[in-house]
Amino acid sequence: MKTFTSWAGLTEADRGAAAAIGNFDGVHIGHQAVIDIARAEAAKTGAPLGIMTFEPHPREVFAPSAPPFRLMNSEAKAHRLEKLGVDHLYQIPFNADLSGLTPEGFAQEVIVDGLGLSHVVVGEDFCFGKGRAGTAQDLVAFGAKMGFDVTLSQLIETAGQEVSSTNIRRALAEGRPRDAAAMLGHWHRIEGPVEHGEKRGRELGYPTANMSIEGLHPPQFGVYAVLVDVLDGPHAGSYHGAASLGVRPMFGENRANLESFLFDFKGDLYGAHLSVALVDYLRPELKFDGLDALIAQMDADCDQARNLLSAL
Repeated sequence: MKTFTSWAGLTEADRGAAAAIGNFDGVHIGHQAVIDIARAEAAKTGAPLGIMTFEPHPREVFAPSAPPFRLMNSEAKAHRLEKLGVDHLYQIPFNADLSGLTPEGFAQEVIVDGLGLSHVVVGEDFCFGKGRAGTAQDLVAFGAKMGFDVTLSQLIETAGQEVSSTNIRRALAEGRPRDAAAMLGHWHRIEGPVEHGEKRGRELGYPTANMSIEGLHPPQFGVYAVLVDVLDGPHAGSYHGAASLGVRPMFGENRANLESFLFDFKGDLYGAHLSVALVDYLRPELKFDGLDALIAQMDADCDQARNLLSAL
């Protein structure tokens, strides 16, 4: 997959894609339906399959002090889109100039002049342009006028509720990762580099890989059964594990992070990039009377996680 952070310098081979447009936070099954339509259109004409998305997310620009809401960082999103067979990922910088374009200006300057898209696929609730004034139907009209085709994708429901990033965030905040996975079409994953921590886990016999969750919507704090993919380095591979997500109340006030213990693993993961899938919520964060009680609970957590993950 080729990733572009600007349309400056695009070759003719990089233009003409059939592309799905949106933020694709989570790349859930609704997003995947939009991408599948674009895939079919690309196959008809031999065009590349493209995704046009925005970095940073527009909400981060318009409400920078709002609580973190993203389900995925840009790295995790790119990994998921690559797995779906996307050829070209256009990560358009979202800034004052872009947000100030009228709907017609967006269609002309970005879709036509910038990327030269041949076919555009969006959800039927898609809005674009200054003040989100443009609708999906407006995009259809602009396409007819400017020479690109447009297909609208219907919204998808599962278990009687609309599949949306909002509903996925709610499921995660309530400690329901399997419900979130049903809407995502994959496990919810947190990705990033392993950072140096205070190494308390090593002293307790449970060395952990520590990762930041800064900028991400926080799932319910507590302990999870997890699947861990080490994406690079000498220990690259897939592992089962248990992870603590939160602020570690046993040890005072701390910045929230994710600490994953990989079963049957020996090695140094500092600096490696991990993808940690939340599978089952085991329990909330607790404060124990002492380290012996904490270790006993960690033993029980790992036993429970092993049993749950063995059934996958």
